[in-house]
Amino acid sequence: MKHKIFLGALLIGLTGIFTACSDDNDSNPTLIQPSEFVLNTPSYAAETVDLSTTEALKLTWSQPKYTDNNAPINATYEIQVSPTNSFTVSTAEAEADEEGNLKADYAIIDKTSTKCEADLSAEDLDKALVQVAKWTEDAVPAEQKAYVRINAYVLEGTNKLNPIASNTVELNVAPYYIELKDASPIMWYMLGNDFGDGAWTNKADAIGTSNFPLFLKPGATYDKKTGAGVIEYLNYFGATEFKILPSTFNWDYCFMNGGSANTAAYRDGGGDAGNISISPAGYYLVTINTANNTCTIEPQDITPTKYDQICITGEFNGWADQNMTPANKSGENHAWYYTLTVPAGETTTVKFKIPGSWDTNWGYGANNGDINTSGKATNGGNNIGVAEGTWVICFNDITGAFSIIAK
Repeated sequence: MKHKIFLGALLIGLTGIFTACSDDNDSNPTLIQPSEFVLNTPSYAAETVDLSTTEALKLTWSQPKYTDNNAPINATYEIQVSPTNSFTVSTAEAEADEEGNLKADYAIIDKTSTKCEADLSAEDLDKALVQVAKWTEDAVPAEQKAYVRINAYVLEGTNKLNPIASNTVELNVAPYYIELKDASPIMWYMLGNDFGDGAWTNKADAIGTSNFPLFLKPGATYDKKTGAGVIEYLNYFGATEFKILPSTFNWDYCFMNGGSANTAAYRDGGGDAGNISISPAGYYLVTINTANNTCTIEPQDITPTKYDQICITGEFNGWADQNMTPANKSGENHAWYYTLTVPAGETTTVKFKIPGSWDTNWGYGANNGDINTSGKATNGGNNIGVAEGTWVICFNDITGAFSIIAK
């Protein structure tokens, strides 16, 4: 069981930090550069914290003096972590160095606070140490010093005004190996009366049968930390009503009717404006920007080849034809899905093809068996490698776009 470690003593002078500034209504405080502020040494600093069994570490600090009379001000605080007590180059700065000359000596925790306290996730702390120290799985030390400090600033748009770093607190931790991976792209799901079984099932176990993921856009990049980016869905739309749900499958935060046919609006917990509709029937491209939750639905002037069935084949089934599930419940369809489980420790290969013939088949990659989770497959391309796990494999026979999404 993971534990939450709390500070043994309260921050001196904490009362009054969050006092409303009702007395300053007639004044316009001038922002000044603070000279210092203090990160308190927690009681657990005298112990060795096992990061694998700890949930979070409580941190508290004093308020920097950003005005002459120390009037309340909305400062933002970020936690910085170093295994060497050096804070000269962040991991973000090192990654942005195209020449590769910079070496990171500290990491910035993604989550910020606007209060003089925060719960530092033990997992985030461990990840920060692994990022900077670059430990391999067999080289993680039994114990490690972790140096923590707080960086304060006043956020104006994207500008960080008057930044100041606190003192550093030394912690003793027992770290563990954690594989560093980019965040998976944020995915949204189509469901409605003409998708799959038409049951509108808003559950993860119905992916590929009742609800269907959009496609990663070939050539697009996705935020390494958040997974935000552009995803899309191209198909024939008949007389259908639908909505687009996030991976939580929560109706309160979906894309709904935008006020007229061929429009979609983000429902941010508010009222339901109804289902999205299409008029007239035809080919449409649905595009979602998951960074700002916007959606467009645009008609497409195309005449693609129509296939009654698309199959998936590969090493996993002895290269036999296996029918993929059409996204559209009836009528013309160009988006296909298949759920594949690859046993632990194994990999397999797949291709897409028409039934009974290799004259039309799609593959991707520089070499046979290269593992790729998205791309634009081409006729006669290489076998696509698939790693261990359970995957929803998506293919669009108009564009050749495929996505292999962890289920």
